Order: sequence, then structure tokens, then C-alpha cells
Amino acid sequence: MSHEAKIHEAQTKILRELLFLPKANFALLQKATGLEGDHAKFHIKRLVELEYLSKSNGTYSLSIRGKEYANKLDTDVNTIERQPKSTTILIICRTKNGKKEYIAQERLKNPYFGFWGFPSGKIRWGESIYETAEREMTEETGLSGGKWEHRGIYHERVRHTNTKEIIEDKIFHIMYTEHISGELIEKFEGGRNKWMELEDIKKNPKHYKSFDIEAEFAMHPIPFIEALDEYDDGQF
Repeated sequence: MSHEAKIHEAQTKILRELLFLPKANFALLQKATGLEGDHAKFHIKRLVELEYLSKSNGTYSLSIRGKEYANKLDTDVNTIERQPKSTTILIICRTKNGKKEYIAQERLKNPYFGFWGFPSGKIRWGESIYETAEREMTEETGLSGGKWEHRGIYHERVRHTNTKEIIEDKIFHIMYTEHISGELIEKFEGGRNKWMELEDIKKNPKHYKSFDIEAEFAMHPIPFIEALDEYDDGQF
């Protein structure tokens, strides 16, 4: 669940006003909304209820929560700026019969239904990247380990083949481990797992277009890399 509430345009204007002031009285905030007194009072009260505003001695200021929210505003158009998603890619490796194998995961939910690649997982609010890696590995594979290597950062933008619109923007932290214990869960809600060699994953006609880059991280650390991939309606 999001920690943010959807707010009214008038409330956004109030937050924008206070973004550039340490505090303001009612008259100044009412002027910023362009509303009559009672309507402005309603929206200010609502922001106090949401804990975006603090009130003291007849003046209002942004709370900690309000500052964090208001700082995301595009102040030219008074809307929250879209930002890239922060997530992890988990490269989980073992050596069997002298060959390196990796957990490949088939995604059985949208978007990218049916695509194969490494497991991945979103970084939760307040969670360290290492905590994300361990939690996601346990949730999606049933394995545990605790010793992770940060192999680098991969920034991927995904563009629609026909419209050329950016439909996804993700910053991946690539996490690598060979230290695992437990038994692999082969199927879970939203996907299934299989130990595979890198070349076998690449041979699958439905592997992520970014997989060749991600596989490079399995070989060695890469400080930073960016790429732009395209998918059409049937793929995304």
C-alpha cells in the first residue's frame, strides 16, 4: 500500500506555496488556492488530517511527511513528477558438475507474461538493498543465504515499439550470490523457477531483451550501464 494519499489540486497548490516558505498564515494559503474562505479552510484542514501540514499559533508549515511529498512536485505544473522505479535483479548461482547454473524465472503475470530472466524484486520503502535481495530470494525461490555482492547499477528504459512512448523506467541494483541453502521452489504465484546455464536462457526465444546485458553482470561487476529497449503490445 502506498504511504501517500491522493490529494486535490487545491491541496497541491497549498503544498507548493509552503515549499518555498518556512510557514504561512491562512490568508496566504487561501490566496494560493484561489478559493473562497470555507473551501480553502476545508482543504487546509484535510492536509492537517493527512499529516502533510502542521499548525502552530495560527500558522501552517510542512510536516516531515509534507516536505517529502511536496519535494516531488514539478513546481511548473503542480503535479507529482514520475520517477524511475528502484528494484533489484537477483543473480543466484551454483556450480554443478563443474558448470555454473543460475536461477532463471519465467514471469507468469503482466507485464512481460511468459518472459524468462533472472528473478527481480522491488525495493520497499525504508529497506536496504541487501535486505531486499534476501527477502525477495526467500519469497520467490525458497532459498536463503545472506552473503550478497552488489555487482553494479543498470538503468533500463522501455519504449513502446509503435508509439515510441516510454512505458517503463527502472533502476536495477544487480545483486549476486553463490551462498545459498534450502530447496528451490519451482512454482509460485506469478512465476516458476529453474536452474539453467546462461546460454540456455539466451536460447529461449522469449527472454527479456535486457538479458544479454544482465548476463554480463553474472560474469563480472559493471559499475553502471544504461539501455533503451522496445516492446510491443503483445510482448508488454
